[in-house]
Amino acid sequence: MYTDRNFKTKKAFREAVEAGKAVRLYSPGLGFPCENGRESVEGPQNAPHTWYAEVTMKNGLVIKVK
Repeated sequence: MYTDRNFKTKKAFREAVEAGKAVRLYSPGLGFPCENGRESVEGPQNAPHTWYAEVTMKNGLVIKVK
């Protein structure tokens, strides 16, 4: 599962969510993430993954990064 933006670090991802920016998730080839609940995310995209996060979703948007 990836974010709709290619965050280079988990810190940048968390800061964007805390700043109120709309961040959505997608999963290439595996369908769509849940609208409400928890998902696991990895990044950055198209490179060796260096960060992983558990997120809370509400109405299709990430509202919390753990």
